[in-house]
Amino acid sequence: MPAIIDHSALQELSARGAQLVEVLPAGEYAEMHLPGAVSLPLKELNADGARRLDPARPVIVYCWDYQ
Repeated sequence: MPAIIDHSALQELSARGAQLVEVLPAGEYAEMHLPGAVSLPLKELNADGARRLDPARPVIVYCWDYQ
């Protein structure tokens, strides 16, 4: 179920094996991303891209939006 989490929850979930997914374009991912995150740009998100993720592990989706 989708939920907004804070920094401490992010750390806890990551420590338990959650997958970090950056959904900004690949160029922005290359500039800066959280350690261990995979790039899966939102505009390219589809079933093929989702297959890169382990369905048995939680997924944390994030992006940096400074606007």
